[in-house]
Amino acid sequence: MNAEQQLKFIKQHAAELISEEELVRKIEHKKKLRVKLGIDPSAPEIHLGLSVVLRKLRQFQDLGHTAVLVVGDFTGMIGDPSGVSKTRPKLTREQIKKNMAKYREQIFRILVPKKTEFTYNSKWLGKLSMYNFMELASNYTVARVLERDDFSQRLKDGVPIFMHEIIYPLCQGYDSVAIKADVELGGTDQKFNLLVGRELLRAFNMEPQVVLTMPLLEGTDGVRKMSKSFGNYIGITEPPHEMFGKIMSIPDELIIKYFELTTDAFPHAIEEHRVALREGSINPRDVKFELAKTLVRMYHSAEAAYTIADEFEKVFSKKELPARLKEFHVEKEELNIVDLLVESGLMNSRGEAKRKMREGAVDIDGRCVKDISHTVKLTKPVIIKAGKRKFLKIIRK
Repeated sequence: MNAEQQLKFIKQHAAELISEEELVRKIEHKKKLRVKLGIDPSAPEIHLGLSVVLRKLRQFQDLGHTAVLVVGDFTGMIGDPSGVSKTRPKLTREQIKKNMAKYREQIFRILVPKKTEFTYNSKWLGKLSMYNFMELASNYTVARVLERDDFSQRLKDGVPIFMHEIIYPLCQGYDSVAIKADVELGGTDQKFNLLVGRELLRAFNMEPQVVLTMPLLEGTDGVRKMSKSFGNYIGITEPPHEMFGKIMSIPDELIIKYFELTTDAFPHAIEEHRVALREGSINPRDVKFELAKTLVRMYHSAEAAYTIADEFEKVFSKKELPARLKEFHVEKEELNIVDLLVESGLMNSRGEAKRKMREGAVDIDGRCVKDISHTVKLTKPVIIKAGKRKFLKIIRK
């Protein structure tokens, strides 16, 4: 593709590009660009929300450019305050090492290893002397840093802003200088930090990087951005059954956004879904079903996608049991239902178990049980259904 054709491809589904003219010029002059993405080492699992920017990075690779992944091991020990209303906890080196252990394998489910550079920002940030850092800090004003929405709101609310939080954008921006970035990608919540990198490159007499931001993806709750800390995430390495079920639980209004940002579905197919949903000529559940199959195929296999889709139909449309039931063995002949739900792992806590039971979300052998004092008798195996997707066969040892 020529520069203009690449621009059209790169802009697809992006939130903002600063600037189009600069990107075209870089492609025409350099041909092969260095496209940076900062990796947050605070979470060990990649979810669909993170896949949005990784998939955009893969598009750059498909166009012949190099992806440069900068793991923020040094900045992770500072704590990125972006988008939060309080100081973030700092990570230890041990936590960062543990979190990154399986990160490569997950990332390379999306990116091409041969076209990817993988580095850690402690390599350069850890070597800066106090003099070097003061020189770096002289390129940006406190007033500019405090323009950030989260900082300005904290000032209004009287919430403390610590000095290490103010220097975080400088550190992330210096990453771009260190790796000579041509382009930097990030979510819309990272725009300020990406622009700092643009300014620092200019301050070091280098060509400023192009900034491309991608929309944030709401999680399964349909409200907050997808995050493991919110419990509304869908991990790309989750078992296919779990992934399928979670996708089927997203709000209908997010179906097209998920198709656009997280799948490899053809644009014309997505547009057909969009029109059908708008006109009401199709049940949203059916489109969501296709979305779930697509994502399971992408991250697992076509066989898994169709097997689970068939099983899902049997369980939820025909009210049949799953073909494969997990088993949980207990020694006692009878157990309180709340205790059993927690001990078996169907519920995370007694409070959750009681709440779900009162909501009518727990069945024993097909019968809804709301009485939290109910005793489950195990003279024979029983099947417990918790919520919409969890089934377990309870067997006495």
